[in-house]
Parts: sequence; structure tokens; C-alpha cells
Amino acid sequence: MVKHPNKLHSVTTSSSQQNDTFLIMSIDEHTLLERIKTSDASAFEAFYKLYYPKLYPFVLRTTRLAESVEEVIQDTLLFVWQHPDHFNFNSKISTWVFGIAYNKSLNAISKHRRHHSDDKVDIDELADVLDDPYADIEQTVETDDLLNCALDVLSTEQRAVIELTFYDGLPYHEIAQILDCPENTVKTRMFHARKKLQAFVTNFEISKLHTNQHVLRPLRGLYA
Repeated sequence: MVKHPNKLHSVTTSSSQQNDTFLIMSIDEHTLLERIKTSDASAFEAFYKLYYPKLYPFVLRTTRLAESVEEVIQDTLLFVWQHPDHFNFNSKISTWVFGIAYNKSLNAISKHRRHHSDDKVDIDELADVLDDPYADIEQTVETDDLLNCALDVLSTEQRAVIELTFYDGLPYHEIAQILDCPENTVKTRMFHARKKLQAFVTNFEISKLHTNQHVLRPLRGLYA
């Protein structure tokens, strides 16, 4: 069930309301946003259902905080409900929504770090370890979760670029709009992210961990 846009309580819909929602989901997102401007809850529910599955993997991979994903998505879509007029038509609606989600993700990461400062793993330190060909990879890599471990060596900004490029298939100029940075910055982040991932795979191979070698294929696809 979609959360109520005002109080984030579940919306109870009758059969007729559910039919109305089904019909409204066939309307394009620009029309949905226009209806949201008039406080149309059915349009918001359709918009929510449209964007929730798109935002979930992006927020999860960007934050690496499974416990915060739902809150970030709720905050993102609540912003859409409360401020639909903030969309200025200078980009795609999806670019605007993902930009909101990215900023909410950064807030969630900052909040997590403030409350878990003692448990925080320094990404740069971890990257330094992985750049050391003599490091004991077995102690830092769970072979059954290699992709997640590889993403953990990247900075938040680098993970966002990887996610938007390879998983969402967006061009650099659109990613720059979402992350609110120059396109050259996106390219630089991608360059460094690929170098880190390449070093990760190289050190994994050096470590002689031959189990789950098939997991290396999607990793190589991220930097090849």
C-alpha cells in the first residue's frame, strides 16, 4: 500500500478507487504531476507505484544502508507531493526525482555516520588495503557477496555514478543534472570508480579465492 502523502499512513482504497488508480497509472507522468499539484491522491499513488521500484535499487546501492532505504524513498516522494511546483521542466521528471533521492540519500548517510561514528569504516582506508596486492583479501571480502563488497570500496558519489550509468543506463549529462555537478566531474568520478573496481578484481584474483569466480564477470563489466 502507498503511504498517505500527508501523514505517511496507509491509504485505504475501495474497489472503485483501486480501479481509478489502475486507470490513472496509464497516464503519463507529466499529467500525473499536474494532478498532484491539485492534491489528487490517486495521481500521487500512481506516481508512487511508478517510482518506488526505480528508486529502491538506486537508494540502496548509493547509501549501502538497507535500514534507511524506505525512509529515503518516503522522504523523496513526500517532497514530490508537497512541492510538485518545484519541477521546472528543464529536465526529465525522472531526473528531478532522482536528484531529490540523491540528496535525501546523502542526508541519510550523514545521519548514519553521526550516530555510528565508532562503527564507521573509512572508505579510503579500505581502498588502500585493496590496492595492496599483499593484503589479506580473505578477511575483507565475503565471496558470496563480492559485488556488494566491491561497491563498498567506492565513495558515495562514485557509487551513484556507477548505479546511474550501468544499472539505469543514463547518459553523463543527465547524471550531472541528478548529482548537481559538472559533466566532467561525473566522468572523473567514473574514471576513479573503474580504477578502484579494477584494483578490487585484481586483488581478488591474487588472493587465490577461486570460489564464485563467476561473480567477477559483472564486476569486469563495470570497468572494462
